[in-house]
Amino acid sequence: MVLPLVKLGSLAFRTLSKPIAARLKFSAGIHPKFRGFIIGLAQANHRFTTNMQRRVYGHATDVHIRPLNEEKAIQAAADLLGELFVFSVAGAAIIYEVQRSARSEAKKEEALKKEMEEIKEREEQLATEVQLVKQKISQMERQYSRWIRPGFRGFGTAQAAAQPAGTKEPTAA
Repeated sequence: MVLPLVKLGSLAFRTLSKPIAARLKFSAGIHPKFRGFIIGLAQANHRFTTNMQRRVYGHATDVHIRPLNEEKAIQAAADLLGELFVFSVAGAAIIYEVQRSARSEAKKEEALKKEMEEIKEREEQLATEVQLVKQKISQMERQYSRWIRPGFRGFGTAQAAAQPAGTKEPTAA
């Protein structure tokens, strides 16, 4: 029951992050200090991606890369910030889900370990009880051995009780 609700909440959170990212993109172009920051960010991203593309295609990377104009830089940076926000929300949701799952597995493992320890303790108790019963039986056999006739094995009363009533052996006088 909890798992579907958590996943549904995670999906809703990621879905709600998209309008927040759009609002962030819009605000990025308006605020003057933030605008200067994101233009520098966009230019650095443009240089990095252009150099990577040139390396992939086998072109020279020591050439001068023309900077983006201000409007394209703002749009590129705003898009990058919006995507980074959505990606970070999705990443945080995934990390939360993995940690929650790991905690759940650890609880299950701990319960299984505890159950195994209880089984071992019970096994040890039973082994101790078996040893005590064996000791009592041997003690009883020693006590009753003097009452049993010399040629018989086992308890004399148990053998006498097992014989039918009319077939008792005559005793020597």
